[in-house]
Amino acid sequence: MLTEVLSKPKSLFFPAFFESNEYFIDEKVGFLKFHNEYKVYDNYGTQVGRIVQHVSAWHKFLRLFLNKAMFPFTLEIIDNNEDVLVTIKRGWTFWMSKITILDAEGNVSGYINQKFKLLKPRFQILNADGGQIAEINGDWKAWNFGISDTNGHAIGFINKKWAGIAKELFTTADKYHVSIISEYAEDQNKVNIVATAITIDMVLKERK
Repeated sequence: MLTEVLSKPKSLFFPAFFESNEYFIDEKVGFLKFHNEYKVYDNYGTQVGRIVQHVSAWHKFLRLFLNKAMFPFTLEIIDNNEDVLVTIKRGWTFWMSKITILDAEGNVSGYINQKFKLLKPRFQILNADGGQIAEINGDWKAWNFGISDTNGHAIGFINKKWAGIAKELFTTADKYHVSIISEYAEDQNKVNIVATAITIDMVLKERK
């Protein structure tokens, strides 16, 4: 039940980045870029971190000839102190694959299972033991996603509405808003859910 989620104690070492419930993600535009990078803002328009994709030189070369949906990728969520908070990694794949979420020490924090039906992707978010903790469902074309717990209760959303924040801060590139209900507990489950939600655009782009 949702009441069980709300009663979970806050971790002593919970990263401040994940204490927020509102994240505004804005793509950094680059010329002839082979990797993605996004800036992360809070609801006051203050940058609180960034998301960076790492691509090796030989991957950049092979991407000119092969479908990039096959390639492994590494995404890092970095705070303003340049500390890597979470790493999201996928290996080589020819179809749907399990994506691994690593914490700041490089330990497995959880997993993401991708499932697609036409333009309606579904992401199952798992803990380190493989148990499902949440799910993201939505419409890729309309860019509207709901985040729910294992009981089907809504705990957040992802969309491209920017009300309440200075729009002049952002470019015309991809940008989106991630919101988690304020009552949701600040623990490792929230880290996995937020990390998945704020990197969703990169993950979706990697299968095009």
